[in-house]
Amino acid sequence: METKNIKVEVADPTTLGLFGLAMVTLVASSQKMGLTEGLAFVLPWAIFLGGIAQIVASVFDFKHNNLFGATAFAAYGLFWVAVAMSWFIKLGSFGETMASAADVKQLGVAFIGYLLLTIVFTVSALKMSKAMFVLLLLIDLLFIGLAADAFGLGHMWHTIAAYTELAISLLTFYVLAAKYLNSFFGKELLKTGKPILK
Repeated sequence: METKNIKVEVADPTTLGLFGLAMVTLVASSQKMGLTEGLAFVLPWAIFLGGIAQIVASVFDFKHNNLFGATAFAAYGLFWVAVAMSWFIKLGSFGETMASAADVKQLGVAFIGYLLLTIVFTVSALKMSKAMFVLLLLIDLLFIGLAADAFGLGHMWHTIAAYTELAISLLTFYVLAAKYLNSFFGKELLKTGKPILK
C-alpha cells in the first residue's frame, strides 16, 4: 500500500494579527482620550479584532514554526479577551454584586505580568526590524501607564496610556502595510529598519 504525504501550506498570518492589534488599539485609544464615550462599542473590537483575529494568527504562526508570532499573538489576543470580560464585569453584565466587588488593582497586577512578558519580546525584537523594536517599546510604556493608572498613581498615567495606545495603533498600521505590500509586490516599498543586533 502506497503512502502519500500531503503538505498543506498556509499564508503568513502576520498581517491579520497586526491588523487586529492596530484596530483594537485605535478604537480603545479613542475612548481613553475622551474622543468617544463608554465601553459598549469598544467591546466588539476587543473580542473580535483584539482577541479572535490575533488568536487565529497565532494558530497559523505555530504552523509556520514562528515562535515569536505564535506566542505574541496568542498572549495579546487572550489579553484583549480578558480585558473585554473585565469591561463586562464593570458594566454590570454579570450582576451588581460582581461589579461592586471588582478591585481595579488586580488589573494593575495583570498589566505588570504583561509588562514582564513584553520586556522579553522587546529583547527578542533587537533581532527584528527597528520598527518592531519601537512598537514593543511602546507596548512596554502602555503597560506601565495602564498599571500605574490602575494603582491610582495619578491621571497623568491614564493620559500616557491613551496616547501611547494611539501611537501603537498607527505604527502597527505602518508595519502591517510594509509587511503586506513588500510581500505582495516582491520588493521593499516601505522600510522598517534593519535589526539592531545581527
